[in-house]
Amino acid sequence: MTADESALTRPLVYAHRGASADFAEHTRAAYLRALADGADGVECDVHLTRDQHVVLLHDSNLDRTSDGTGPVAERTVDQLRQMDFSSWKGVRIPEAYGPRSEQFLTLPDLLDLLGAAGREIGLAIELKHPSPYQLRLEDRVLEVLLAEGWDAATSRLGNIRVTFMSFSPDSVRHLRKSVPGEFICQLVDDVNVTGIREELGLGPFTGSAVANVMKAAQLEGERILNEGAVEMAGPGIDYVRRHPGTVRRWLDSGRRFRVWTVDEDHDVELCRGLGIHEITTNRPGQVLAQLRQPALASTSTTTQSQPPL
Repeated sequence: MTADESALTRPLVYAHRGASADFAEHTRAAYLRALADGADGVECDVHLTRDQHVVLLHDSNLDRTSDGTGPVAERTVDQLRQMDFSSWKGVRIPEAYGPRSEQFLTLPDLLDLLGAAGREIGLAIELKHPSPYQLRLEDRVLEVLLAEGWDAATSRLGNIRVTFMSFSPDSVRHLRKSVPGEFICQLVDDVNVTGIREELGLGPFTGSAVANVMKAAQLEGERILNEGAVEMAGPGIDYVRRHPGTVRRWLDSGRRFRVWTVDEDHDVELCRGLGIHEITTNRPGQVLAQLRQPALASTSTTTQSQPPL
């Protein structure tokens, strides 16, 4: 069986921020490793800089994944290029994957890497909100893609299949004005008030207010999927386990599923057993190797029958 034939009989595998289990997320090394591993696609998160460049970073602040500090939106792209975005991982980067000074990527940088892959490749762009530039983020991403030759009707740029996703219903609705619904993914996840307060270090009142806003976004995102305003559903793996009825209803209604972040063997089997279309993972090489083997019958049967947690 060829690689193309195999991909038709298994979930497609997208590398979450590149092969981020191996190298620092969103770096040149992480994406080159994902391509070398044979990933069907890659995922990235985007923010805008002060001078309106689209850059690949998950957090709105620089502190966790660089030697810089403060909001991404307050820095220019040239300032970001002077920072170290890879050393925090503590992993040596092979010479073939470029020097430390070239690990930071803009969206055009990633498009160049994918365009040189020599094969069909998917690109899933997550638009991160809240953004100080609000929906200007979506507009700039589309401007960058159009300048590179992207075709909105087919959402293709050469060998690259482009899709868009966000937790923000406002972002999804805004994208829908310019992009066919089949190329837009509404991300959904459960919102836990206590967890949000602890994760963000917020007090009970502020934390509850933030969580309530996020819960409203979750419910609106679910409504968008229920109504079929977009054709792709993007739940987290925990959401899939907790809401089997909702997942089955969306699958039966024709929603295409992209599930994140699927790193454990039993979760891979759960997705395979449910007929999930795309898996997003930090470890694309290992997940692909597992999917090329026969399904673990006992694991898939057990996980499919699990009650919601």
